[in-house]
Order: sequence, then structure tokens, then C-alpha cells
Amino acid sequence: MVKQKTIQNQISLTGVGLHTGKDVTLTFKPAPVNNGFTFVRVDLEGTPIIEADANYVVNTQRGTNLEKLGVKIQTSEHVLAALMGCDLDNIIIELNESEPPIMDGSSKYFVEAIEKAGIVEQDAERKYYVVKEVISYTDEATGSEITIIPNDDYCVTTMVDFGTKVLGTQNATLKSLHDFKTEIADSRTFSFLHELETLLNNGLIKGGDLNNAIVYVDKEISPETMENLKIAFNKEHISVTPNGILDNLTLHYPNEAARHKLLDVIGDLALVGIRIKGKVIANKPGHFVNTQFAKKLSKIIKLEQKNQVPVYDLNQPPLMDIHQIMNILPHRPPFLLIDRIIEMSETHVVGMKNVTMNENFFVGHFPGAPVMPGVLIVEAMAQSGGILVLSTVPDPENYLTYFMKIDNVKFKHKVLPGDTLIFKCDLISPMRRGICHMQANAYANGRLVAEAELMAQIVKQQN
Repeated sequence: MVKQKTIQNQISLTGVGLHTGKDVTLTFKPAPVNNGFTFVRVDLEGTPIIEADANYVVNTQRGTNLEKLGVKIQTSEHVLAALMGCDLDNIIIELNESEPPIMDGSSKYFVEAIEKAGIVEQDAERKYYVVKEVISYTDEATGSEITIIPNDDYCVTTMVDFGTKVLGTQNATLKSLHDFKTEIADSRTFSFLHELETLLNNGLIKGGDLNNAIVYVDKEISPETMENLKIAFNKEHISVTPNGILDNLTLHYPNEAARHKLLDVIGDLALVGIRIKGKVIANKPGHFVNTQFAKKLSKIIKLEQKNQVPVYDLNQPPLMDIHQIMNILPHRPPFLLIDRIIEMSETHVVGMKNVTMNENFFVGHFPGAPVMPGVLIVEAMAQSGGILVLSTVPDPENYLTYFMKIDNVKFKHKVLPGDTLIFKCDLISPMRRGICHMQANAYANGRLVAEAELMAQIVKQQN
């Protein structure tokens, strides 16, 4: 079992936002299990939280930008790539501006800060999504494509073709996240001169200088452009090196541009929110195609998790048989709709019902083509949940359970005589004042047949 990880101590970095040009302090803080990566804007009232979730991506111009309820996080990818590269699962990222500091344009300083803070294991198992089939996304407008195929580990290959003589075609591969620090983390962001002129004309990259971005000169520099660049970067002299880079910045790798694109892919795919076992192949990646692929993958994963049927050995002795259930629930046949409790913890319960042709409701519910009424499936799920909530009191026989709310009910398949129904109820939030809010799913024949969000309350019987 691989355990989840967070950092041992909080640690802060200061710098300037690449596009905003504002001074900013970023603080990494330890986070509880199953927290994931969350940004917190400490400069705003209520310190709002924005989860690192692909569904919050609103803009990918010059970076991956998130927004939730009007609160923004800009250029998130370098920070998220560092968290993934350091093998973390849960961390809080506090910011007093909308954009993290650009530092040197890579993930290097974030990785160093995390290692200085220390990494600790947590008492929870890490969850993975294992890729079982090829999944792809193509941006028809640009020809960019990302594909993920089955693989035992998470690895990434990027292939980039910039259509310029100065850069041409480059490839980069990361065989394991364990090599992120040494092979990818210090790969800096880059821009072409023609893009730089547009950004400057639009008031962007206010925090840019020649130390945090590689500038590839893909066109002849006019005297006017040269003077504008001197002013923008506060330099007396600017020159072009023989390898076509502005000023005298030395490349860390001949394929540093492709490595940085790989860094961006790792950061953007962190927005999927779960560790992946699969091989990513990205052809001409960019933030738009990266995040669109992350959204598609996230949707597929959630759908598979929802439809994933739990497996239980029904030949094993149950946690509770019908007699023990009747000692807790006030229901009696024909309205007692669960036969066994198979499993239970503080946060979930699993019940079972054998659906037979002798059920009273089949007499009148489509006698020629008997189908279990959907409302009774919901009731059976609620009775399973009732066992969970009544197990929290010492005298459950003195309590009754009442529905407060039923939401998002969906019936996906018919339940017929001869089916074995499995009910799994998970708490959505901790129980308080006898109120239980849970997600309930019903399974039969190896598939999800019904689901609902239930809220109920236990009330002590009046003597």
C-alpha cells in the first residue's frame, strides 16, 4: 500500500507574478488526507479556497488560470508540477495575490522549498486511476493531441514542433516522476520574440525579465523593438547569442523548451485530482489542449468510479443478519427491505437484499412484467443508511429515522425478481445532531442500478 504524503512544515517563497508584475508571497502548508491540492487567497475576505480541479479552468492564455465563484488563480502549472514531482498528495498553497511568483520560470525553487519543508507519509492509502484503454483528445484547430495508454507507471513524452528555424522540432521524455527533480524541474518557460512583442503591447508579462524566461529570436529585431525591449527589461544592452536566444542566457539543456512543455503537461494534468498509472504522449502540447484533456480524463474517471461495482463475498457470515437488523430498525415485513448488513465503518455501510418473486409489491407492480418500484429501492438504501446512523446511539431501538431530503435520484436499470441488490451508503459530511447526509448507490448484476443523495435524522421516540 502506497500512503498519501504531505509536507512536515510550512514554508514560504516570495517573488513577482509573471503577468501581474505584483510582489507575492506563496506559502506551502501541510494538508489533511484526501485534501488534494488547494489554493487559498489569504488577501481576500473569507480566505476563499480554490481546488486544483480541471473544471475550474477558465482561461489558458499564457498559463493555466483557475476561477471559482469569481476568485482567480493565475499561472498555476509550475507550482502544481512541483507538487507532483515531489510525490505529494495533499497540500495547501496560500497566496496573497492571484498569481504565484514566477521565480526563474521553472519549478526548481518550489521543489527546493518542498524538500526543505520535509515530506511525511499520512495514515491513508493513495488512490490511483489505472488506465485500461487508450484515451485521446485532439485540438482540430492546432493539431495538438494528447493520448494516454496503459502503463505500469506514470510517464510522459512530449513532442513539439514550433515551425521555426531557431527551435525546430524537439522531444522530451520523463520515465518516472522520481526523475522530475533532476531532469525536468529546472526547465524554464520560454517565448518567441514575436509573442513577446504582442505581450508587451498588451501590458502582460509585467514581472518578466531575462532571468525567468528564455526568449527565442525567430525574426529580425528592428532598432525600435530593441529599444522597447531594453525599456521593458530595464537593460542597457541586449544582444542575440549565436544559438538564437535573447541576451546571454545559457540553456540548461539543448531541448529545454520540450522539457518545459513536459513540465507544463505534468502541472496541468495534476488538475485531474488523482494519481494516474499510464503513459502520456503529448504532440504539440499547450495549456488549452492539456486542460481540455484533463477535463475529459476527469469526467471519465468520475463516471468509472460511480459505476464501479464493489465486490463482496456473499458466502461469508454477514456483519448483521435479519434478526440483528430487526433489533435496530423499527421496520417489519413487508416493509423491511434489507436482509443483511455486510460491512460497516464510521463513514459507510453496505447492505443487501435478495429480490424474490414472493415480494408483495410484485403482485400489483406490472404483474405481467414485474419490476421493483424505484421508490422502494430508495427506501432500501435509506434503511441501510438508517443502520449506520442508529449505530451511533447506545439504544437504537428507542429511535426512529425520518427522511429530511432526497436529491439527485437516478434509476439506471430495472431490478427484477431473482436479482441480488447491494446498497452502499457513504457519508458526505460528518453526522451532527443525529443528521445523516449520505451518497447511496444500489448495484445489481454487476452494474449501478440506482443512486441518490439522502438526508435523514434520527429522533428519539416519545413514551
